[in-house]
Amino acid sequence: MTGTTGTTGTPLRVALIGYGLAGSVFHAPLIATTEGLALDTIVTSNPERQEQARAEFGDGVSFAATPEELWARADELDLIVIASPNKTHVPLATAALKAGLPVVVDKPLAGTAAEARELAALADEHGLLLSVFQNRRWDNDFLTLRKLLDEGELGDVWRFESRFERWRPQPKGGWRESGDPAEIGGLLYDLGSHVVDQALVLFGPAASVYAETDVRRPGAQTDDDTFIAITHTNGVRSHLYVSATTAQLGPRFRVLGSAAGYVKHGLDPQEADLREGKRPDASAEWGVEPESLWGRVGSGESPLTGGGRPEPTLPGAYPAYYAAIAAALRDGAPNPVTAQEAAAALDVLEAARRSATEGTAVSL
Repeated sequence: MTGTTGTTGTPLRVALIGYGLAGSVFHAPLIATTEGLALDTIVTSNPERQEQARAEFGDGVSFAATPEELWARADELDLIVIASPNKTHVPLATAALKAGLPVVVDKPLAGTAAEARELAALADEHGLLLSVFQNRRWDNDFLTLRKLLDEGELGDVWRFESRFERWRPQPKGGWRESGDPAEIGGLLYDLGSHVVDQALVLFGPAASVYAETDVRRPGAQTDDDTFIAITHTNGVRSHLYVSATTAQLGPRFRVLGSAAGYVKHGLDPQEADLREGKRPDASAEWGVEPESLWGRVGSGESPLTGGGRPEPTLPGAYPAYYAAIAAALRDGAPNPVTAQEAAAALDVLEAARRSATEGTAVSL
């Protein structure tokens, strides 16, 4: 499915709604450095954020104070990217699709799986692309793990442990930590959207979900320490941890199979590099991490005492997402992350919330 695709050889004109963390660190730099895309308009009424964007992207980018200004000039645009607070995702995506524009939405696509499926149906009705920015599918460790699984290095996987942990003993405030359910905040829907999506991509649909969510920090209003256990229909068990209260960080991945295990510490470097102003088009070493951070593959001994062999980490590849979006719009190539996939992850997140409230496993 496509929307307007521009003239052959002419970059697709992209409007970005929101220039906070997601918009300024992830979306704008990746859009601007993707061949075939041009960052045309940024929606932000904040003068400081406008100045920040102007300093990086020059006079080639224009600004709008409200999303409604975009719908009025829909024929001048080829793609809308929504990087505004979670509660705005559904209404803005709905308005963009009704204006005839393809849409990329930052995760989570919606607050419920039902809303996600309604958006998917609306996109289908209008014949438009609707994609979800799940950048962690292009993390270096995730790409490396997929390679190991594809090559059968681990045998049959029995348990997948995934941790996205931080040590932030003081809440930072803002909508992501708000206790208002309308904000769709908390770690379950924030980092949980990433680890659940990765588990489903690797090991398929969930049969049942068990979760524990806690509010640990003084003054915190929503979950800041959450555990999710998924039993997949193929029998694999995923144990997923997201936390802002972890004083000692565990391995990012610990994957245990019938032949070997894979253990990987540390986070993909791309987010830190983007935050520091580094750009993928200016670095031949984009997404590459030092050998000292490589994970290990082996059996029978801890990797911390030399067990197993070092496994070279593949380079992370966030630019691949927007390259795939450009190909989908221009050539009808596959949507890199569909709304239906996002809905399946939201099924799990909703089940996790119910499980944590009721103290029991939830079947899907």
